[in-house]
Amino acid sequence: MRLRLLFSDSHDPFFNLAVEDTIFRQMAADSAVLFLWRNDNTVVIGRAQNPWKECNTQKMAEDNVTLARRQSGGGAVFHDLGNTCFTFMAGKPGYDKAVSTQILLNALHALGIAAETSGRNDLVVQTADGPRKISGSAYRETLDRGFHHGTMLLNANLTRLANYLNPDPKKLQAKGVASIRSRVANLAEFKPDIDHAQLCDALINAFFAHYGDKTVAEHISPDVFPDLPGFAERYAQQKSWEWNFGNTPDFMHTFDTRFDWGGVELHFDVEKGVINRARLYTDSLNPAPLEAFAAQLPGTPYQPQALQALLKNRLTQFSEMPELQAFGDWLMAEVQ
Repeated sequence: MRLRLLFSDSHDPFFNLAVEDTIFRQMAADSAVLFLWRNDNTVVIGRAQNPWKECNTQKMAEDNVTLARRQSGGGAVFHDLGNTCFTFMAGKPGYDKAVSTQILLNALHALGIAAETSGRNDLVVQTADGPRKISGSAYRETLDRGFHHGTMLLNANLTRLANYLNPDPKKLQAKGVASIRSRVANLAEFKPDIDHAQLCDALINAFFAHYGDKTVAEHISPDVFPDLPGFAERYAQQKSWEWNFGNTPDFMHTFDTRFDWGGVELHFDVEKGVINRARLYTDSLNPAPLEAFAAQLPGTPYQPQALQALLKNRLTQFSEMPELQAFGDWLMAEVQ
């Protein structure tokens, strides 16, 4: 693997997410990338999420907090300069999120922090009051490459985190907690002197150690960044209202539920017995099968038989995705 190490000197979420996406699309298949960055005063939501449901948009507007939608799945998170953001990218078959997760654990262990994995995408530290989440991740894969990105709480303002995130109550109930703040912890609670530079050094050392090689770091900013064809277009899309909010129609029928792999909210606008508009929101880490199904809904009669036929076609395409079958079984029961 050819290694690449990038640091962003910008705290602009639109810039950082656009750089991440552009590099991911253009990276060589035989390369492994570590990108380290921070956003300030930002709520970042998953690719398939509804910002008005996940966030307190009114409070965000009052406090000039930016909303940014990323390319991966998962839930909403608040970023300030007390967070360190990381992205691991690799071509296939070398890409493996278990590898990048172990690199994160190795870095934390080297700092004397006994972190461990928990659930589908969290790192936690065990305390007398139970496990406390210190990092969350999300993932994205294409046919020939994949990335794993997330945040590490160093000394984030947890009060602001609670102010701006307004999660689905079902999500909190499903995870067995009373509030967001009761679940999370800053690494500073376990290592008071930790800072962004120290964590970055530990991550870099663990990254190099895993691959048995080193490379020179590249520093990027809005004024100085690598030659990235198409970056201007990605940046324009990333900061657009259409991408971050989009148009929310007046839905006539809404369904929502929660599976063990994530929550789903499906809105229908039906005219003359035919679905003429559909929107799906989910914090599933793999939203593609659900999105493919929802994309085919317009023009479908609003009846179980028609939806079942459409679902069967989607299951043929995504035969190894049990999430789609569970989603379909639930939907068939709801529209009876």
